[in-house]
Amino acid sequence: MKVRVLGCSGGIYRNAATTSFLVDNDILIDAGTGVCNLPLAEMRHIRHIFLTHSHLDHIVSVPLLADTLFDDLLDRPLTVHALPETIRALQEHVFNWTIWPDFSELPDKNRGVLRFEAMQPGTVLELGGRHIEMIPVKHSLPAVAYRVESSGRAFAFSGDTSSNETLWDALNRHDSLDLLFVESAFANRDIELAKIAFHYCPLLLAEDLARLKHNPRVFLTHLKPGEEAEILQQCIDLMPERNLQSLKGGDVFQL
Repeated sequence: MKVRVLGCSGGIYRNAATTSFLVDNDILIDAGTGVCNLPLAEMRHIRHIFLTHSHLDHIVSVPLLADTLFDDLLDRPLTVHALPETIRALQEHVFNWTIWPDFSELPDKNRGVLRFEAMQPGTVLELGGRHIEMIPVKHSLPAVAYRVESSGRAFAFSGDTSSNETLWDALNRHDSLDLLFVESAFANRDIELAKIAFHYCPLLLAEDLARLKHNPRVFLTHLKPGEEAEILQQCIDLMPERNLQSLKGGDVFQL
């Protein structure tokens, strides 16, 4: 299983893009601005998108992909897997013919190039030998994390979250974890803002990561632009026992 980081920033600027991971060549986990880093030939292989939640920085490329890949999707549509609440938000606020055409009804209502499939927390979907588990987390709206396993190797992505027990309990139920991509959106000086926005800062993350019984390589994601070095150093200082690094767009992991 190959995992490519298309984008992992908490914002946008030159050479920084928002969250999206490409698993092998056909699955996206989140579809932020990082999808734009793919050449068209590689985009054409994408057939599944797993969304963590409905915030713009994680879903902005979904409508653009449906449009860009329209002809390629006529015989095999692009499937969006997400919480029912996330799907409803997309249908009501994006694919509503005002913000964007409803590609689930194009070219006609019986043959849309975009398909929505609701998924419930705790369920596992198997796609070509890859097992994708949806895990509930705590954010400012319904949100999830994902754990993906193939051939006994696994990685997990926290999505956007703050202090919670569900993510860590779910990961601990498995025998192993090789990689963990976990957010830390704010530095410690913004801890009150982090709590209000339901994001981690290093202090909050350190408390929760202590729950994890596994010792994976840990990569920090969704860092606030301009504060990446500060957040990373605070995490290293608070969690010296963990193998911590900052995730970067373009990183590739082979599991």
